[in-house]
Amino acid sequence: MNLTATSLSIIATLGLLAPVQAQVIQLPDSNKPAQPIDSNEPNTLRPSGQSNSLLSMEGGDRLMKDAAQAVSGQNYSLAAKKLQEARQLYNQLSNFYQDLNSSFSGIDIRVSDSQRKKALETAQKRDEATYQLALVHRALNQTELAVPLLIQIIKSQNPTRELGKKAYQQLFELGFVDTAYPRQGSK
Repeated sequence: MNLTATSLSIIATLGLLAPVQAQVIQLPDSNKPAQPIDSNEPNTLRPSGQSNSLLSMEGGDRLMKDAAQAVSGQNYSLAAKKLQEARQLYNQLSNFYQDLNSSFSGIDIRVSDSQRKKALETAQKRDEATYQLALVHRALNQTELAVPLLIQIIKSQNPTRELGKKAYQQLFELGFVDTAYPRQGSK
């Protein structure tokens, strides 16, 4: 074995022996990072479906609820912040589930299918958060921020789905597009 191969072997071995660190997730515009699921056992993994976990559907739902309360109190800047956080969280979850789906594809159809369904569910929630964020930007007269979000929804949802139609209707009302869809009298 030559010197380079020996060095690489030693580096690889040391890398395997290094302690595993708990990953801490920090959302943009957040001053303090999220905590590990169990701070007493940061290297012990547990399902994140627990209602107190930030990286969960429930965590995103809490952010959406906070945003709805901010909107009802007409605190649109707080609502926009909470909706952006929810959107990013749902997107991250959807990507994780999609990655797991791909990893188990052809290995275990049951696991793969479960992860695919979760990826679709979280993507739907992401698009709903995006739509609400676009509405908040509209309320703040920030058309330049609303339009790209509405277009993202149409690309993700398809213009034939309910949320895609609603997003296109917003673009029409803003005057960004000049052709109504769906046409009156057609389904």
